Amino acid sequence: MTNKTAVQEADEALLASLGYKQEFKRAFTPLEVFGIAFSIIGLLPSIASVLFYAIPNGGGPAMVWGWMVASIFILFVGMAMAELASAAPTSGGLYFWTFSLSSPRWRSLLCWIVGYANTIGSVAAVASIDWGCAVQIMAAANIGSTNGTFEATNAQLYGTYALIVVTHTLVCCLGTTILARLQTVYVALNVLLCLAVIIALPAATPDKFKNTASFALGDFTNLNGYPNGYAFIMSFLAPLWTICSFDSSVHISEEASNAATAVPWAIVGAISIAGVLGLAINMSLAFCMGTDLEALFDTAQPMAAIFNNSFGHKGTLTLWSFVVLVQYMMGSSMLLAASRQTYAFSRDGALPFSFWLYRMNGYTKTPVNTVVFVAFLALLCGLLAFAGTTAINAIFAISVTAVYVAYAIPISARWLGDNNFKPGPFSLGLMSLPVSIIAVVFMLFLGIVFLFPTTPQTDVPDMNYTVVVLGGVLILSLVWYYFPKYGGVHWFTGPISNIDKMGVEVKGLEPAPETQDKKIEAEGSTPSNASAEGA
Repeated sequence: MTNKTAVQEADEALLASLGYKQEFKRAFTPLEVFGIAFSIIGLLPSIASVLFYAIPNGGGPAMVWGWMVASIFILFVGMAMAELASAAPTSGGLYFWTFSLSSPRWRSLLCWIVGYANTIGSVAAVASIDWGCAVQIMAAANIGSTNGTFEATNAQLYGTYALIVVTHTLVCCLGTTILARLQTVYVALNVLLCLAVIIALPAATPDKFKNTASFALGDFTNLNGYPNGYAFIMSFLAPLWTICSFDSSVHISEEASNAATAVPWAIVGAISIAGVLGLAINMSLAFCMGTDLEALFDTAQPMAAIFNNSFGHKGTLTLWSFVVLVQYMMGSSMLLAASRQTYAFSRDGALPFSFWLYRMNGYTKTPVNTVVFVAFLALLCGLLAFAGTTAINAIFAISVTAVYVAYAIPISARWLGDNNFKPGPFSLGLMSLPVSIIAVVFMLFLGIVFLFPTTPQTDVPDMNYTVVVLGGVLILSLVWYYFPKYGGVHWFTGPISNIDKMGVEVKGLEPAPETQDKKIEAEGSTPSNASAEGA
């Protein structure tokens, strides 16, 4: 028996012990598992997409020190999640851990909440990444137009956004092997683009746009009106959105080789490298963006304006084309991960139309239906653009706050629930509890902060739509859960095993209940357990 075969059999045995049969092809190597988390982080294009959160809430000090502080706390979140991923590497991830680790009285409800929070967070991440890509494309059009006179309308932006989402849908319907090999390309382009900006921007920036250390690192610029301390915290949305959705590695666990080791190290590695490279990028920007931060903030794309001042039109367009390309790659990776999470949740019968969503395409051996479903929801999110800039920008906050709800509950359940958790190959030992506490408190605090409007003086057009969209989805999910006769409370009892006669407990996490014990009356049938049904 070859080592590769032994690893594959071990992966399949671990998955079977958790209650699931092998349905995906395990084509992702450890590097490619890291690649999907790192490519979704995206760094330079991600920083470009959310620079408008840092500039008005502190300027250079927020960009540099805010990034440093936030990335350290994000690493705590990632380490706490990595331990759970090592113990139970399954595509369901967060909601599976929640059910396995929570006390019996609460496990079904908490599992339901986490599943929906993770679903809307993943959809919002797809929408925010692809919307950022659309804005970047229009920024290139503005730079290339005569005297920068082109200004995209909401309809033009949404049309571009829709085209990006549709093309990502086609890419993510490809076979697993192709999707896995793309991740190495994404990582290489990401790193090269970061290094190019870190080195080239200071070298190319004219003296009139170069800032002193006292201005770049110490001159706090507050344009939004909150007290400086609170404004500094508000600037955290930039690093939190950038270094986010690292649970993507978890959602491809069933396609990864040596998942119990590869997935947790992919999470920790992606966050660590992104933290260091991102700090270098932000320092480069802070020293090379000039002193007129209000003018930068008023532009449609602040980073494009910084590049234009330093590299000129042609140089900026050349560099910007790679920024757009990497952002586009981020979107395809995010849709891939989101579709896997949705597939796992529908496998357990919790989503509407689960009987249709839980199908593996017979030709590509990928869940085409869930790819289309997530893309459709992302297109709906994009319609917020017609409610105004503040409304569409809320999807950036939603993608953070929603997944933080989904992250915090299973991490808390590990310590507060009725379970006998035993760590996998990745373990923090005695540091597990303090790391978990820091992670949960940080997510709870920032989750509340990001529900506030961007300025203290606000009206209906400028309100924070995060609470409306996220709160609306979670409330509707609870209404469906407690709906008389047909609600989830009557039939949802957590993850469904699609393997007969499973009774093994592994890593302290309980295997999923037997499929035959669960009848989904609201759908009129149980979800399909066959993996070869065509979409």
